[in-house]
Amino acid sequence: MTDLLSRVLATKSRRERTWKDLSPLLRLLTLTQLAFNLGFFAVLPFLAEHLGTAIGMAGWLVGFVLGLRTFSQQGLFVIGGRLVDRHGVRPVVLAGCALRIFGFAWLGYAERTWTVVGAVLLIGFAAALFSPAVESEVARQAVLREQEGHGPRTRVLALFTVAGQTGAFAGPLLGALLLGVDFRSACLAGAGVFVLVLAGHAWLMPQHIPGRVRNRARGGVRTLLRNRRSLALCCAYGSYLLAYNQLYLALPDEVERAAGSPAPLSWLFALSSLLVVLAQLPVTRWAGDRLGLRSSMTAGLLLIAVGFTVVAAARPADLTGIIGLLPAAGYVVLLTLGQMLVVPAARAWVPDLAENGRLGLYTGALSSVSGLIVLIGSSATGSLLDLGLPAAVPWLILATVPALAVTLLPRLPEGTDRPGGAESTP
Repeated sequence: MTDLLSRVLATKSRRERTWKDLSPLLRLLTLTQLAFNLGFFAVLPFLAEHLGTAIGMAGWLVGFVLGLRTFSQQGLFVIGGRLVDRHGVRPVVLAGCALRIFGFAWLGYAERTWTVVGAVLLIGFAAALFSPAVESEVARQAVLREQEGHGPRTRVLALFTVAGQTGAFAGPLLGALLLGVDFRSACLAGAGVFVLVLAGHAWLMPQHIPGRVRNRARGGVRTLLRNRRSLALCCAYGSYLLAYNQLYLALPDEVERAAGSPAPLSWLFALSSLLVVLAQLPVTRWAGDRLGLRSSMTAGLLLIAVGFTVVAAARPADLTGIIGLLPAAGYVVLLTLGQMLVVPAARAWVPDLAENGRLGLYTGALSSVSGLIVLIGSSATGSLLDLGLPAAVPWLILATVPALAVTLLPRLPEGTDRPGGAESTP
């Protein structure tokens, strides 16, 4: 117990030191990520249940709507990233927050399929504006800190992930409390969080960030499409995102089967977020000392594949109650550990593959390609869950996706996949 307490305190101390070393801009962007996820996760974990029960959608349609939400967000990141390159960070973030406010309010009152789809598309597109702006600038600032000798860029990106997961931890708990009233209250609370984010950025975000050059030249997308290494990274990252999306599609079905209620879902989301908050920085520090970016992503994808396999192995026994929830908890833990390796490494890799002045575009492409993969994969997963296949089959199929994605990771020149970084940034 004493050793565990010491490790937790040491992790907190390292996190505080990293936080104090950040510039005011990086602190603002990191807190922004926390607020984004707080508002978002107060609603999203409960969307599938709302669509299936209150709206009465079939399983395949629920899967399609969830995939459409991800695609309208992740799939359109490339547009948001291009807008950031052209117009700067501040106006794109403000526009995205305004759209998210309207989208959440609309979803709270949507009662028909077409209105739900419209609200979900708007919610996703809002994130396609503000997220590439924030993520690309955090990545750029992290590279600058690394070049100035302040340590590997992955540490800044890990802290950014911790902030996001802190919001993801608190969001479902807030949503669960508000669901005691109704789903609409959760949506309006999410909108309220983004009202505060919009006001904060209108006041604190600089009009122009030093060193951020606006690129109005055309031809960036064509060059991106010819960049095979960047596209390969995007596809491999997409397999992770498809696996992560199962927290909202396959996992609720498994929890409902084992517990007879969706209530434990909030605790599993909280477990995932708490793991990231406590362990992301130590895991990133360990990976930075021992693994390169490609090796980190490989290890993370394989851990995710094992997580799906754990549920597949237990499904034939049809366990219920607390014991029946253990495989689902094992999946969440292994998925989260894989996420802690994959996400900082992928984000840290993008600046080395991007053209000068087009970091927003390439950051957006990482999510856009992933969003297309999730749109296709989520619809397929929803169909698999509705087909009445042997219980383990859908989970085994899902396990193969991240395992095969390891082969897609771009090769680095020998000796460049070193601990703490990737290739030298141009």
